[in-house]
Amino acid sequence: MSGRTRGLLLAIMAPALCTLTTAAHADPKSVMLQGTSATALREQVEAVGGAVTHFLPIIDAVGAQLTAAQVDQLRDRPGIHRIIDDLDREEPEAPPPPCQLGGALELDIDGTSVRWRLYNKSGDAVQLTGVELTWPAALGALKKADFAGSALAVEPGESSGGATLRPTTTAALPGDARGTLALEFSRPWPEGTLFQRDLELTVNYGDECDVELIPGYDDNDGDSYYSTVAGADLLHRHGITGAGVTVAVLDSGLWDDPRLTHDTQGEPRVLASYDAIAGEEVTTVFDESGHGSHMTSILAQSRAITRPGADPGAWRGVAPDARLVVVKAFSREGQGGLLDIVRGVQWIVDHREEYGIRVVNLSFAAKPRWPYWQDPINQALMRAWDAGIVSVAAAGNEGPDAMTIGSPGNLPYLITVGAITDSWTVDDRNDDYLPDFSSRGPTPSAHIKPDLVAPGGHMAGLTRPGSTLTVDFPEYQLVNGDFVMTGTSQAAALVSGLVALLLQVEPELTADDVKCKLLSSADPAINADGLLSYSPFEQGAGAVSIQRALTLGDTGCGNRGLDLQADMAGDSHFEGPAILAKDGSPTLPGLDRMVAPEPPEKGPSDNRRWGIKAHIERPRLTPGEADMPADPQTPFDWHGLYLEEKARVEQLSRPAE
Repeated sequence: MSGRTRGLLLAIMAPALCTLTTAAHADPKSVMLQGTSATALREQVEAVGGAVTHFLPIIDAVGAQLTAAQVDQLRDRPGIHRIIDDLDREEPEAPPPPCQLGGALELDIDGTSVRWRLYNKSGDAVQLTGVELTWPAALGALKKADFAGSALAVEPGESSGGATLRPTTTAALPGDARGTLALEFSRPWPEGTLFQRDLELTVNYGDECDVELIPGYDDNDGDSYYSTVAGADLLHRHGITGAGVTVAVLDSGLWDDPRLTHDTQGEPRVLASYDAIAGEEVTTVFDESGHGSHMTSILAQSRAITRPGADPGAWRGVAPDARLVVVKAFSREGQGGLLDIVRGVQWIVDHREEYGIRVVNLSFAAKPRWPYWQDPINQALMRAWDAGIVSVAAAGNEGPDAMTIGSPGNLPYLITVGAITDSWTVDDRNDDYLPDFSSRGPTPSAHIKPDLVAPGGHMAGLTRPGSTLTVDFPEYQLVNGDFVMTGTSQAAALVSGLVALLLQVEPELTADDVKCKLLSSADPAINADGLLSYSPFEQGAGAVSIQRALTLGDTGCGNRGLDLQADMAGDSHFEGPAILAKDGSPTLPGLDRMVAPEPPEKGPSDNRRWGIKAHIERPRLTPGEADMPADPQTPFDWHGLYLEEKARVEQLSRPAE
């Protein structure tokens, strides 16, 4: 092992490397054994009376049901290098949030009536204390208001179109119940000229629990918007839809809905389905959770964008004609076992050539237990990358603290995706920002992660009615049946779709080159003074841009400085560039000169711009300032890069001689 990994690894991750202990009881439990040969390990397990449950030659391992006594018999036997005997351990449940109330994402509007569904997700009744309301003049006067059948008194605000609503009697919402806030205005809601974002609503339940109405998109029925935000819609209109590229989705299964199982021409496109929990190929993999269907919907839904005013020829899914391989490794509760996940990756690698699998989507993350090279899932994914499969993983939803990147996103040999949100404005990037939940780097082995960021906020897609998600989160269901989710899982699925588009255009690209193209063309968030709005541990290389990847993306830089073959063989392992500052926090050499000291705005910003072009061409106070070189004290030559990219684009636009 390279001695360079000592800094962060020993300082921060040492507790995770403690010797695993064996519980003293006779009941069989799930165990993983790793050694020189999966076949030899199977024989040794059977020799002591154990039962092999998972045969995993991809990492020279087996999973087995063994008692503590049987595990003791196998310790120190020749050919057995490692025993993980606490796979059945239960992670402590996170405490419930202090506010377990939610509001529907859409208003129910009917003439002069505006209704908002509210949900009490706790088991205890809650008392409404007030409602803050602002409405446009087009609705006239507020005539009456009530909550769950109890009248609310109207206290006019300081300006017209504003009021505070107070309960006249006890306005309680029972535990695990739904209530409706009903508003009656003097004028009907004018369709097409007034939108949900024009009305502001905040419901108060005590001091620490407020529920705010989201601005929302203007038309949830005709568009899901992220294809447009990601730039995929323009490619769709030029016939780039992921056709001919197979993407494996390792998740909870797939809803058997034609918008997911068929392409834009109505042709079946699910090539194979594998249940990694049962260890067998199946006709369909029923999605109890709903998570896998939602990821597939973002990646490949074949429903057209029908929003009024939208140009025809674009689709809601990022790669609506991609072929699919569905691998189920996650349960109804969204839980996935390590052995099942490894078995799923192994099946994907084994069937890569048969189904032409070029991409695998990994929209899951867990707290890392081992260095990246010792994690069994990561070991399997290294072999997937070596086989030419582009692996795309979620960074995790444990931000905003540093070093919260999950596994397998901590693996250098894949593309790790964090999330940004568009603030419900499709055409304005100046309010796009990195939400707190998106996990931050570096990894314990000092690697910069995430690799890039992508849209992951309020993503509408398809999921099976009656699935765990729809039952547990009814407030996220839209009127048209779509389900809205937020997270780095969604961002990863979007990037998997973009990779399919890229591979349709350039099928000769290696996995390393796909990564290089995406990272070298990403749009970093830059402040007006030329400093980064977010550190590389937060935004990676920047926001993904498929159009820039196709025109300006480089090759030859993916995983530079690493050696996949040496890593897989166990000969060398690699440390990233992160170091520990004097206060013990992770940093990079010179990071304080790269990143703005002030925290970035959440929402509209006059300071932040995404991308070199937007930064250089932003409106300036001095005419011609955009053509001037940057401050020499700034460590980035944005002006020089801008001119270089401009010249490359001009060269590409010239007709061939």
